[in-house]
Amino acid sequence: MIFPFSLSRHRRTARTIRSGALALALATALPAGAAPPVDATAAQATATAQATAVPDSRSYRGCTEKPGMQAIRAYPGVYNFYYENDLFTGSDNNYTNGIKLSWVSSNLQDYVSDPCLPVWVRRLNRLSEVLKPGGYDSRNMVVTLGQAMYTPTDLHRRDLIKNDRPYAGWLYLGLAYNARNTLQMDTTEIDIGVVGPASLARQSQNFVHDLRGFERFEGWDNQLHNELGVQIVRERKNKLFVSRNQSGPQFDLISHYGASLGNVKTYLNGGVELRFGHLPDDFGTASIRPGADSNAPLEANQSRRLNSSGVHVFLALDGRAVARDIFLDGNTFGSSHSVAKKHLVGDAALGVSWQWEGGKVSYAQYLRSKEFYGQDSSHGYGSLTLSLEY
Repeated sequence: MIFPFSLSRHRRTARTIRSGALALALATALPAGAAPPVDATAAQATATAQATAVPDSRSYRGCTEKPGMQAIRAYPGVYNFYYENDLFTGSDNNYTNGIKLSWVSSNLQDYVSDPCLPVWVRRLNRLSEVLKPGGYDSRNMVVTLGQAMYTPTDLHRRDLIKNDRPYAGWLYLGLAYNARNTLQMDTTEIDIGVVGPASLARQSQNFVHDLRGFERFEGWDNQLHNELGVQIVRERKNKLFVSRNQSGPQFDLISHYGASLGNVKTYLNGGVELRFGHLPDDFGTASIRPGADSNAPLEANQSRRLNSSGVHVFLALDGRAVARDIFLDGNTFGSSHSVAKKHLVGDAALGVSWQWEGGKVSYAQYLRSKEFYGQDSSHGYGSLTLSLEY
């Protein structure tokens, strides 16, 4: 390792000596006061570089200002892990398990050329350019991989249980686009995946139940058939009130409303979240719900999201007017098991969140109203979220 380094150093030294000799010869050959000749190729390269340079914008903080790994370290993204299960509330049916992994980018100049985004993501973004929120100074993107599973109450029956919900699984890739100012954030999310055996819900549940010594559900042969699923979600969040107390606990009130369209779920929704304590600069804490990711873009004068420590509690409400739910209505393009769904459904959550510099963990208990006629009772589950900024 020493020899190549030394050789390289000697070569640089030789080039420096030759360049100095050339400059001295040129200076003595030119008349007094004459300018040295300009290398046309170098001048053209300089002009091209200046023309294509990214403009310096004080409202933009992202990789384009400092391309490469140095930028990723300077403007880190957030990695989220979501885990939801009704075992937290002592049950094992209905919406019984959800898991989601997501990566949240640093602030972006745009969605199709910013080097903060992987190349394959930028290519996908070109296909959905018209759907992205605009009109804001700060924006970022979320890439998600998730799975959800639904089961009836009786785990022993192998026949079709006509008066209970279908067995179903949902495996999906999500691309979400966030844009914000101080008090408002718009989100567009596109989820594409598969419902049915290809979702691997049966295998996932069996693996976990075997690992923990639980009985297996015996009726997975009756699950919904394979179907390509698409869901497009738009949602807006507004900070309706923010306390001005800078020396002690704060509280704020955040509203959200939006819509989902697709063969997986179609609905209108709206709700509020009340928070009290040491509040982060985001737009609330939500369960695994499209368009609900709270990792907002940074405001222009910040470089990290999770840059302080503290605890806050929150109370959240969400209501939905449901036109379609494949997990209750059954397959879209073929006959399958289905139940008569309720068109109005609501969720209530009570939780706590602890943030430290570089991380955040949240836990909430959710209560969901009855989703279909004949359902015995409302359903509860726990939601755990871990966020790390790196």
